[in-house]
Amino acid sequence: MKDTVLETLLRRDRVVVVAALAILTAVSWLYVLWLASAMEMTIPAAPSDSMDMGSGMDMSMEMPMTMGTEEGSMASMASAVAAPWNATTFAYAFVMWAVMMVGMMVPSATPMILLYARVGRQAAQQGKPFAATGFFAAGYLSAWILFALAAVLGQWLLDHALLLTPAFASASVVLSGTVLVAAGLFQFTPLKDRCLSQCQAPLLFIQKHGGFRKEAGGAFGLGVRHGLYCVGCCWALMALLFVGGVMNVLWIAAIAIFVLAEKVVPGGKILSRVAGAGLVLAGLWQLAASI
Repeated sequence: MKDTVLETLLRRDRVVVVAALAILTAVSWLYVLWLASAMEMTIPAAPSDSMDMGSGMDMSMEMPMTMGTEEGSMASMASAVAAPWNATTFAYAFVMWAVMMVGMMVPSATPMILLYARVGRQAAQQGKPFAATGFFAAGYLSAWILFALAAVLGQWLLDHALLLTPAFASASVVLSGTVLVAAGLFQFTPLKDRCLSQCQAPLLFIQKHGGFRKEAGGAFGLGVRHGLYCVGCCWALMALLFVGGVMNVLWIAAIAIFVLAEKVVPGGKILSRVAGAGLVLAGLWQLAASI
């Protein structure tokens, strides 16, 4: 009996995995673009001197009433994210961060996920299958979703300290300079080197951590461990979102591209050092300007 189209497609694991990752990344970025556009519509671009951050948020909550159905829906979402903090605000902010982390980190995790899928197919052909690639990928993303929770807590603390603008960017030159210097110095630390090395060599990582797993739980746990190394490598870079703006799409894209380059470009460690030096200099310039 001839194979069905579905069976043929399922055997092409690389095509299926690449398509799934591409769709996941595209959907995440479309959401980020949609939310950024909505916030641009609802948050005043140039508030008056007499308007504090809280009143700016209140204004953004009133604007959906003057818009059409589709625009009103977009504005409602943005207003919920920018509203004074409560359980709903926290939930919306968490979704925003979680989706953004998926969109930023899936491309850099693709080499590892494709390696897992390829070896998994070979093992299945030899009669020794192990857990599906999806369990490993889900574990990896779970680590970043946990990071999203920490990021929301950080956003909440900064917002309550009146250190963020309504667009979720730093409202303090001192804060911006401090984050830049801290992120730059982290690029020179042993922790950064250790975590980056785990991300740059997918096969070596798997071999060092017990190899491929037959059980779904084991594959998920391996993905979580890889994700935690990735968080350890990139958390300081993610803190830069508070400098350029959490909803600044170009800034988000620049950080995502740099994270990918660190992992896949030969000499990624040198790239980290150069970027670190640049961040420190930019931070010192900001701090000097605040004096």
